[in-house]
Amino acid sequence: MSTQYSHLIDLNDYPVEWWDKVIKLGASMYAHPQRYVQACAGKIMATLFYEPSTRTQMSFQSAMIRLGGSIIGFDNPMSSSVSKGENIKDTTKVVSSYSDILIIRHPMAGTAKAAALTAECPVVNAGDGGHLHPTQTLTDLLTLHMEKGRLDHLTIGLCGDLLYGRTVHSLCKALSCYEGNRFVLISTPELQVPEYITKMLRDSGCEFRTETSLDAAIGELDVLYMTRIQRERFLSEAEYLAQKDVYRLTTEKMKRAKPDLAVLHPLPRVDEIEIAVDDDPRALYFKQAQYGMYVRMALILRLLESETALPVLHGVEDNSLHCVNPKCITAQEHYLPHRFIEVSGKTVCEFCEERAIPVR
Repeated sequence: MSTQYSHLIDLNDYPVEWWDKVIKLGASMYAHPQRYVQACAGKIMATLFYEPSTRTQMSFQSAMIRLGGSIIGFDNPMSSSVSKGENIKDTTKVVSSYSDILIIRHPMAGTAKAAALTAECPVVNAGDGGHLHPTQTLTDLLTLHMEKGRLDHLTIGLCGDLLYGRTVHSLCKALSCYEGNRFVLISTPELQVPEYITKMLRDSGCEFRTETSLDAAIGELDVLYMTRIQRERFLSEAEYLAQKDVYRLTTEKMKRAKPDLAVLHPLPRVDEIEIAVDDDPRALYFKQAQYGMYVRMALILRLLESETALPVLHGVEDNSLHCVNPKCITAQEHYLPHRFIEVSGKTVCEFCEERAIPVR
């Protein structure tokens, strides 16, 4: 194992006070960007993007450039040694030795945690399959801080793909930590949030309900978080087509919303928000994307300056159990330890937080 660093794998690894410091720094960078133009001079950031990205990748790159640093990495694994079968450990070990901070996105859940086990620098999770997306959550929190003026006592509607939507999972986990927030989970029965998220909400004492109708819920919301139905997460085209057009935000629906509703979307959008909604001042998703660059600037600086190292793994190793999730990184990288944690009285895989069962 390598030296421990201050990684960002799951936002909930840090206390709320830490998040608030990153958000406050991001707000300062937004207001006074000229103060930070040389903050990372001489530093190198590596970006390893194993699946397509526009906003996350470019906002990280823009963030490092604006801080005075440099960038290496790839956005197509087939142009790297990954195409020859190189595993996550070897790629991470080598690239992290060239850089001061490493940003990784991967379609398999738990990959960022796996990378952090042997990395020679801080690792940031830029999205691991349908699991978590903590820097998008920081983006969402900065957006609400700037546009709503608070992160508590909000009624938050999350609509669309709540099963595979990693941004939804991360945001639920984060906003459940602030007092008085309640959630309306709007989806088809097939795309409801995973069980571990509803258990987490119950354990946090948050009020929440499931809803199948956006029309029925929109009038009570302070925040509406729209998500696209993600074609790449479905096992078949037929399953995707059955879900893709169920929810659509239109100007007509916006007439029933509060005058200060904040409409967010992690983007990219397909057809779940009508183009005409863009002209509504309550549509904040493009501004949200801009805030993402500033909060990532703040995150990079915080992790590079941090003297506090967090352990990567907390769970117990148990070779008599295995993870049931075929999209968990442990199903691909067999050298990884079989580590498990207890969540709401259930034993789950530490890498992806899905159910563990005995080895047959």
